[in-house]
Amino acid sequence: MLGIIVLVVVGLVLLFPVVMTRLAKRKLAQLERAKATIAAHEERLAEERQAKNTIVPADHGLLLGKDLVLDGGPEPDEAAALTAAKAGDWRPAAAYLAGDAVPDVRWRRQRALAELAAEDDAWLRAWRAERPQDPTAALVHLDALVLLAWRIRTGAAAGEVTSEQARGFHRVLREAEEFAAEAVALAPDDPNPWVAQISVAMGLGWSNDRFRELWAEITKRDPHHWAAHNRALQYWCDKWRGSHELMHRFLDEAIAAAPAGSLLAPIKLEAYWEQFVRDGDTLIAWERPDVGAALDAALADLAAADPDHPRIRYAQGWLAFALTRADRFTEALAQYQALGEYIPQPFTDRQDPRQFFIDLRVQAVKGAVAAQEAARQTS
Repeated sequence: MLGIIVLVVVGLVLLFPVVMTRLAKRKLAQLERAKATIAAHEERLAEERQAKNTIVPADHGLLLGKDLVLDGGPEPDEAAALTAAKAGDWRPAAAYLAGDAVPDVRWRRQRALAELAAEDDAWLRAWRAERPQDPTAALVHLDALVLLAWRIRTGAAAGEVTSEQARGFHRVLREAEEFAAEAVALAPDDPNPWVAQISVAMGLGWSNDRFRELWAEITKRDPHHWAAHNRALQYWCDKWRGSHELMHRFLDEAIAAAPAGSLLAPIKLEAYWEQFVRDGDTLIAWERPDVGAALDAALADLAAADPDHPRIRYAQGWLAFALTRADRFTEALAQYQALGEYIPQPFTDRQDPRQFFIDLRVQAVKGAVAAQEAARQTS
């Protein structure tokens, strides 16, 4: 009897791994089938979403998604200047930056070169060594220091910036603050060395009164400098050195004093975005009456602007975005059509700018078509 029991036990022991292996395989097969079922379900849902999100762009005066490009790429002259600078030749950059007398245009042109200098300044050091009194080289030098400081800091939230990053950030900003005096002295009538200091004020925490002194120097030289106003929005917003009230008051006063076509009015839409993100407001915040008034003012400003205004796509992009969010779809569609191939701000600030742009564009198209059909039925 004992022998039989031993044989049974041994048999069970030997059989156990086989049984467990078969059970494991069965469970694994069931898991794989479940995964396949879930994947098929998700694929069907994606297809349904895609079907709902499909329009024929050409039917609405729009380009296909594959033909869209991100705004902000270099123009041919700028690309040539950047290429030469990378190779160590600063002269094409100097000629390019001397090509326009409008301060805001010059500011916009020098930005990409300052960004390059923040990465590799060998060409800029050669320029400054050969022409130490050149105010344009000094401006690029100043802005490159500012950009370098903010790169050291990174775009992380304040609580996520390391102590080492914070020290480097403040050290380079203080260097820029000191160098600003030289840049200003070389170009006493130019607002741009003062404009470069707006980001210094933000990073070093200048008081509101000190910032107002800086602002007075800028507006004394150019009262409607577009980039200055756009950058000052950041200083006055709640996440930096101001508040919603101070930010809106600053912009309202600037817009009221600006001539029609300045394109300062669309900056107000960016201010609302800063406010709504900060407060965690829902999408319906864009339908508020005060936002509607800002949209009307921005549309009027755009209608009065020179079609070749260098900030035209910024205005069209923010109007397209905000009008879509406000359910003013027909007006939004007109902005998407006017943008042509370009995807500008605020879409370029998203992780997937192209898809975000296309999704909102589809929403605008469908809303505009529905509004047209509703109008037809009531007529």
